[in-house]
This record gives sequence, structure tokens and C-alpha cells, in this order.
Amino acid sequence: MDLISTTDTLRETCARLAEQPFVTVDTEFMRETTYYPKLCLIQMAAPDGTAVLVDPLAPGIDLQPFIDLMADVRTVKVFHSARQDLEIVWLMGGILPHPFFDTQVAAMVCGYGDSVSYEQLVNDVAKAKIDKSSRFTDWSRRPLSDAQLSYALSDVTHLVTVYEVLVAELLRTDRGAWLDEEMAVLTSPETYRADPAQAWRRLSGRMRKPREIAVLMEVAAWREAEAQARNVPRGRVLKDEAVIDIASAAPRSAEALGRLRTIPAGFERSRTGTDILSAVERGLSRDTSDIRLPERLRRSGGNGAIVELLKVLLKAVCEAEGVAPKIIASVDDLEAIADDDAAEVPALDGWRRMLFGEKALALKQGRLALSIEAGRIVVRTLEASPIAEPSIQAD
Repeated sequence: MDLISTTDTLRETCARLAEQPFVTVDTEFMRETTYYPKLCLIQMAAPDGTAVLVDPLAPGIDLQPFIDLMADVRTVKVFHSARQDLEIVWLMGGILPHPFFDTQVAAMVCGYGDSVSYEQLVNDVAKAKIDKSSRFTDWSRRPLSDAQLSYALSDVTHLVTVYEVLVAELLRTDRGAWLDEEMAVLTSPETYRADPAQAWRRLSGRMRKPREIAVLMEVAAWREAEAQARNVPRGRVLKDEAVIDIASAAPRSAEALGRLRTIPAGFERSRTGTDILSAVERGLSRDTSDIRLPERLRRSGGNGAIVELLKVLLKAVCEAEGVAPKIIASVDDLEAIADDDAAEVPALDGWRRMLFGEKALALKQGRLALSIEAGRIVVRTLEASPIAEPSIQAD
């Protein structure tokens, strides 16, 4: 099983693949010791039986033909759980695959469950088994073993069948448009731009004081920029727990920084310690009047029972319609709906509103009821005009 290791061979292969209606794509990469992923292998397959492996680490190889294929509008690029693969393409060439299809998203629309794994989807759809023994091997080491190459190739060969089956199901159920919003997020450059100024959002937790959030903004932004500049994981610069502790305590001296339990001994006297203290000062000097708490923290928090009822309703609707709950509404969405009938969440817009959102509002407003009949939870309207009545087995 040969690896493509020259630019000429890659160019010829990509030209052939561009003539296909679609090409399945996967990558193997390492990022345990780096901020940015290190691309180690590219796998591609097509419906005509073509299946190839590309060695990005081969001396002198230029991956531009692969980038050009990803941008070729004649051929659909098919991935499974594509977010990290698309990040790699974006970092390599500054483009995102187009047209694009993610089988994990499509599988959720087709009723295969939340975030279904590739192995499970291959088993369910292609009726095949995948040997996962090479899944966590070091893809940067050469030579790659036959077992590694075989595993890598299976990630795209079975995907051909999976894609064809899912597309047929989407056409049968007329749900193709349901994917558009999810695909738009995945193919937006903003999804892959790691802006240090936004790094605080993933750490905001339950912080409610504007001053704490202001310090968190500055410390998290400093850490993100430092990790990017050094190309190391964020945790190598400063662990999440330490960033949160610093934001809460806002130490203004080396001694105060050193007293935090998450700061290693002596760290406060290093250049990094000085940088952290400077970030803290920037945070404390920020105007906090324009700092707003994350949406989930601005909610009343007194609607727990309503949220639980909405979860039951969501499960009932999704089982009746054959769609995964995750693609309709998250727990945050349900909390927002419980708090506000006009919440700006996907579940109250478009097809999601028609499928679930209207029923959720009707439940809140007493126009719809949940009951148990013959061991099943049944949804019934309390108005003259009927609402669809999905049901689920009571747990």
C-alpha cells in the first residue's frame, strides 16, 4: 500500500478525483504537543473505487493540488465530523472545502443519534467493521505500518457508501435544507479563527462579576496569543484552573500571584509571571460598563421544572420524527426557552420551530400536555386544533 509522496503524483491524482461527483476525505494529525495541528496523513476515496493516501511529511511535497481540489466546485467534499479536518485545510490554504457535506450532521438529521461515531455509522449503514487498533498511534512516525495504512484507508472507503445512503435518505424525507445551518457554521472562516480576544468565553464558567470577567478577558487573551506564538497547547503556557483562579483573585504583586494554589512554586518570579501581572492590571483598568454576562448566566435560573418538561417533549418529538435531539436544541436552548418565549435560539426559528419550538411554547403556555398512556409518554394538545402527537416509552 503506497503513499503518494511527490507533488507530480498528487497533482495527477487530484485531477482525476476532481472529475468525480464526490470525494471522501479524512486526515490524521497530531496536536498533543502543539497549538496548531501537525498534518501527518491525508486519505481520499471516490465512487469509482479510487482510494489514495497522501504523505504530507514527504520531503519536498507541495500540497497545493490538494488545496485546489478542496476548492473545486465541481466535486462535493465529504467528511465525517469535519471540524478539525476543516481547520487543517483552512490553516494550510486559507480556504474551506466547497461544496461540502458532513456525514455526522446528516446522520443526526436522519435519526442515527447525537454525534454518532464513524465506526457506528459504518456498522449501521455500510454493514462493515473497522479495526480500531491503530486509532491512537503516532501518525508522525515513519514508516507507517500496514495496519496503520489499512485503518486510515478504511476511514474514507466506507464513507463512500455512508454518503450515498444518507443522501438518498435526505432526498426521500426532503430534509436536505435542515443541514444548511450546520454546514454554514462549519464552512465559515470565523469558526476557525482563534481570536485571543474571544478566548475568555470558553472559561467564563459561573463568573458573575464584571471585574472578574474583565481580568479573565485579558489573562485568557494573553495566554492564547502566547500559545499561538510558541505553537504549544494552552495548558503548557498556563492551565485553565490557573487562569480562572487569577481572574477571581486578581493578584497585583508577585507575592499575591505566588500564593494561588494553581501557580507552581517560583512561577511568579519568571517573565511569564510578569506578563500575567501586566494582564491583570489591564483587566482591572478596563471599563466594565460594556461587559455583559454570557447569556446563560443572565437567565433567571428558576425554571428548572420547565426545562425538565421541555427535555421530555424534545425527546418525544425527536423519536417521533426520527431526528437527533442535539441538532434541534441544546440544554442551553431549552433553558433560554424556559426563561423567554422570544429567546433568540435556533429551536425557535425555521424548521426547528415548526418541528419543536411551537410545541415548546404551547407546553409553556398551557396549550399542550404530557401524559402517560400504556407506559408511553404522549403529547396532547389542549386546544381544538390538533398538534402532532409523538410519544416515547416511559423510562
